[in-house]
Amino acid sequence: MSAPTGPDLRDIHLPPAPSWFPPAPGWWLLALVLLIAIAFGVRILLRQWRERRWRQRVAAELDRIAAMHAAQPDTVRLAADVSQLLRRASLLIEPNAAALQGDAWLAFLDRQFDDASGAPRDTAPHDQARFRTVTGRALIDAPYRRAEDPAAAVDATALLGLARDWLKRALPRRQSHV
Repeated sequence: MSAPTGPDLRDIHLPPAPSWFPPAPGWWLLALVLLIAIAFGVRILLRQWRERRWRQRVAAELDRIAAMHAAQPDTVRLAADVSQLLRRASLLIEPNAAALQGDAWLAFLDRQFDDASGAPRDTAPHDQARFRTVTGRALIDAPYRRAEDPAAAVDATALLGLARDWLKRALPRRQSHV
């Protein structure tokens, strides 16, 4: 005897393997978050790169001024060029700074120097008058004197060092300069 035959049954069908596209909504969200993070990272890196490049250009300009003075010593020209560079750089701190004249200009430079140091103003009175010393006063006096005038004599090394220190310490950080 043979066993009764029933309906022909097929084997279990497995669903097709899931495809990689389109991804699930969670993957889209993760990709969006990663793109935003990458965009912010690139933006921060570009800002830092621009700031670093700008600072290098300012330092190179001061080095160019020093090299010109070394090649052709002219204290009147040196004082005028350094003053002009400091005025251009100070526009980043306060837009009206370049219009200051005389002691107000020197006081502004000293104030920015002191603010950048982080030291309380009462603790270092000798440091408050960096630009109001003989070296710093050359920025306002020497450009208007004749080169042969003994009062136009400037300590070039001290003036360039003072300007370099001010540029390093007083200029604001985290701003786009380009």
